[in-house]
Amino acid sequence: MVVEDKKSQKTLLQNINSHPLDPLSLDEITKSILIVKSKESLGRELLFETIMLREPSKKEVLSFKPGDPFSRNVFVVVLNYKEEKLYELDITLDSEEIIRCEHIPNVQPAFMCGDLDMDFNDWENKIKHDSKLIEPLKKRGINNPDLLMIDPWPISNFGNKEEEGKRLAIGRCWVRKEPGDNAYARPIEGLSLILDLNKNVIVEVQDFGVVPIPPEDGNYSTKYQKEVRTDLKPIEITQPEGPSFVVNGNEVKWQKWSLRIGYTKREGLVLHTIGYEDGGSVRPIIYRAALSEMVVPYGDPTNDHYKKQVFDAGEVGIGRCANSLELGCDCLGEIRYFDVALFDMRGEATELKNAICMHEEDFGILWKHTDTRSGETETRRSRRLVISFIATVGNYEYGFYWYFYQDGGIEYEVKLTGIMNSSGIAPGVKPKNGTLVAPQVVAHNHQHHFNVRLDMMVDGLKNSVYEVDTITDPISDENIHGNAFSTKRTLIGKEKDAVRVVDPFAARYWSVTNNSSKNYLDEPVSYKIAPGENVLPFHHKEAVIMKRAAFMNGHMWVTPFKENEMYAAGDYPQQHPGGEGLPKWMSANRDLKDKDIVVWYTFGHNHIPRLEDWPVMPVAYTGFSIKPSGFFDRNPALDVPPSTKNCCSKDTHSCNC
Repeated sequence: MVVEDKKSQKTLLQNINSHPLDPLSLDEITKSILIVKSKESLGRELLFETIMLREPSKKEVLSFKPGDPFSRNVFVVVLNYKEEKLYELDITLDSEEIIRCEHIPNVQPAFMCGDLDMDFNDWENKIKHDSKLIEPLKKRGINNPDLLMIDPWPISNFGNKEEEGKRLAIGRCWVRKEPGDNAYARPIEGLSLILDLNKNVIVEVQDFGVVPIPPEDGNYSTKYQKEVRTDLKPIEITQPEGPSFVVNGNEVKWQKWSLRIGYTKREGLVLHTIGYEDGGSVRPIIYRAALSEMVVPYGDPTNDHYKKQVFDAGEVGIGRCANSLELGCDCLGEIRYFDVALFDMRGEATELKNAICMHEEDFGILWKHTDTRSGETETRRSRRLVISFIATVGNYEYGFYWYFYQDGGIEYEVKLTGIMNSSGIAPGVKPKNGTLVAPQVVAHNHQHHFNVRLDMMVDGLKNSVYEVDTITDPISDENIHGNAFSTKRTLIGKEKDAVRVVDPFAARYWSVTNNSSKNYLDEPVSYKIAPGENVLPFHHKEAVIMKRAAFMNGHMWVTPFKENEMYAAGDYPQQHPGGEGLPKWMSANRDLKDKDIVVWYTFGHNHIPRLEDWPVMPVAYTGFSIKPSGFFDRNPALDVPPSTKNCCSKDTHSCNC
């Protein structure tokens, strides 16, 4: 299947790519779309849900040298929304051929609202002027549908036979007081729209009863503030000689770290081939790291609120929700931005400017000691490399941050902000499963669970995972005074044992170890994964969400590497009843000792709303760390130079560093 001259296409690919893991370019996305559209048997009414690089094998990537030839393969998911059929395609761009085209039955693609003739704004305008809404709105005193705001939410799967095979969503409704104000301050409680996304129509209006519209504004933008603080003096971050990192295409080198930056519509930021230079060579640590899945289950059982359980990666696509970081002060300092090539559902390549931000930050003290006898003090300040992107999913904002430290440590952090999902409540009623944040406005209790897939490669591809607990030694002749405690290492040798939970009372962490690589004390080298804030779900085991998002039930999951096992809740969580992903794969009970293993780490944030979270919430933080543990022979940051003395301002009396 030839779309254009093969010779010119091959030249194009060589010009735009320097490495097999480079993300797809705009030209490659366009080429892939043309190839798919030329497949006449798929029909003309195609919506494009996925276009992503089919990554080469590890063997090919790890043996690659600059200048080596390599092929470019693309994975595509399209939906014929008229025939309601979903197809997966594998395309090779070198020969411009479709090497696989397969209809995948009984699944639904991630969210796409609209069709070939309308974008989201047109879609929303059509829905809110539907004749089925006239009477329900009038009952609530709403006569101008133009002030209506409709957010489409995944409908989940509660076994309703009439929903099978249909691509559905729930339309949750709010009303603005005036154009441009915060509609989330005025939820239309009791009104729920069941939407057919293939036909772009309301199939049912569910009316659970009229609740008065909340009376107060919830506006937060500058134009609505009567005054702002006037005593805030400027902080300026300057790097006169520029940043310390070096960027070559998608490759980044900084303070002995090296890695590659990638991006997908589903996962957002992807990091590849993370390693640290030690003794003149780069030692591998992680082959691939990315958000695998995230879910936000709510805890209110009334009306249709029990259906709130959104998979923001698998059902929405967190990467396509990314902000352009040129709009506002999202990063501070000497910034290096990365643009990403994406696509819209119609099959048009698009570019998102400044989707990824990279910069350096001062992070306090790296290490310090004062010799009290000689009076000599040695202090080193810590600097970290920050690689991040921020996504807006309806009412919420999520910031995803990778931090790299000079001592070989890594942290992953999610920052949560934006507007809490709001619901209405009758005057004088106190909510049981949420917090009253304004008169007649309730924010329901909910959780945010994130799963990060870490394809580990600690000094090579053969790794093992050990659970490490701190234990109290028994009273004995060796421990007469009962003060002794030690660590207990337990090998996670099979998948049946590979679902673990945090235990703060045991100071539990997990050690990813290479038993064939030894440090200078002849001990196996390792990196440890240490929990930060975490939580388990509070839902009953029988609840639907516990099957659909089974990855919430454990914090540490371990599997052997398999290239098509990518997403913790499976490939197609939209309207899926559950059972896919990690629990299905791990039922094989595969061996894990000294294997090419993947760690799936789940962490959660329990959000019991506060009054202070309204109308826009201050940032909440959650995440975990990945730190060397016997990987280096000594502190790898001993060679960080002292900071130069530099006073901050003429009014500062003692400012040394």
